[in-house]
Amino acid sequence: MTEQAELETELARLKQEHRDLDMAIDALESMIAGDQLQLQRLKKRKLALKDQIIRLEDQLTPDIIA
Repeated sequence: MTEQAELETELARLKQEHRDLDMAIDALESMIAGDQLQLQRLKKRKLALKDQIIRLEDQLTPDIIA
């Protein structure tokens, strides 16, 4: 497997995990007595995933020289 293919696979995995966290956060927020600490942890993990996704997308996108 090439490096680009590995990056694309990892990117797809991270995006799926990000979507899963989004759904978990929505479900937790809709609960009347939702666990605020757990909610905070999920949101922090979601932000970290977003940063990783952006980094990988930057690696996969070729630089454009102006």
